[in-house]
Amino acid sequence: MNFPAKIGTQKSRPSPGNRGDMSKRETLDLSYENNRLATQLFGQFDQHLAILEKMLGVEAVARGNHVHIAGEADAVARGRAALDHLYSRLEKGEDIDQGDVTGAIRMAIAEDQLSLPTMEGKGKLAMAQIGTRKKLVQARTKTQDRYIRAMDKAELIFGVGPAGTGKTYLAVAYAAALLERGAVDRIILSRPAVEAGERLGFLPGDMKEKVDPYLRPLYDALYDMIPADKVERALVSNVIEIAPLAFMRGRTLANSAVILDEAQNTTSMQMKMFLTRLGENSKMIVTGDPSQVDLPPGQVSGLVEALRILPAIDGVEKITFQASDVVRHRLVTEIVNAYDDDAKRAASRRRGSGPDRTGDVSGGEDGPDNA
Repeated sequence: MNFPAKIGTQKSRPSPGNRGDMSKRETLDLSYENNRLATQLFGQFDQHLAILEKMLGVEAVARGNHVHIAGEADAVARGRAALDHLYSRLEKGEDIDQGDVTGAIRMAIAEDQLSLPTMEGKGKLAMAQIGTRKKLVQARTKTQDRYIRAMDKAELIFGVGPAGTGKTYLAVAYAAALLERGAVDRIILSRPAVEAGERLGFLPGDMKEKVDPYLRPLYDALYDMIPADKVERALVSNVIEIAPLAFMRGRTLANSAVILDEAQNTTSMQMKMFLTRLGENSKMIVTGDPSQVDLPPGQVSGLVEALRILPAIDGVEKITFQASDVVRHRLVTEIVNAYDDDAKRAASRRRGSGPDRTGDVSGGEDGPDNA
């Protein structure tokens, strides 16, 4: 537990470009009871506090198990909420890394914008999370928070957006948690093999070996959530099943967590076939990036069509990730933004003048990167 904080208020000097306005500057002193945990909280060479300073525009100085934070009142409050949340995780025996720090700060920044409250009491973050025996995964952006909550309440969930936003990783984590709790009997993973035209016969090995290269991201997430020996046993017993999309026809998937990854590369017929496999007591999670369709020219993406047709149906949730939700390296966000901007300019040139509509395939939720 952290000791009572000392809070003071002072006036800051006007910064260039703020028209001479004087804004309130707040100072906050926090103390954490456990010196060892405080050291982990602040990070090696105080690198976690450096992230706090960069993202919130505050000053954070550590001395032993104390930290002094100074900055705008809202930024200081968000910094305290993020640090207190991270410290509570350390008290529970969890490890934290730079990604966790970034995620906690993002959630503190976004707490007023979330569809469901993310504050429990004063200054305490309540981020959506997925718990498995091996790992606890917590939302790192407001969209990830909505995505996890959507998987809790809906039977069919679409997670769409650019690479690096965690949409596939969280889907696998959620499926693993359902399996461990006994809420489902099996996990079924599927992904279209566009590069091989789904004609996999010429590849060496059995069916699992043929499709493994296309499903590697799903395997990586599985091994993160479930001990390796348990994954291997589950694969042998078909508790975890690798099901090429072309082989799903005619099946009814009951009591299952079913994931279709890279769904932008399904055809309309494939998507309809897949969605109609949903059986009783099952969750179906469909992930993909409508801007990365690898189908032949003129072929309509089944994901794009489904997003247009289905969202009005009760029990279906669609969550759209943006570049600001990228949780990989900072450059990934910049790369995604650069490609999006170029695509919009190209589309505008093709149409001549007029508003750009490149975001329509993902539900019209595109917005600026404000993380």
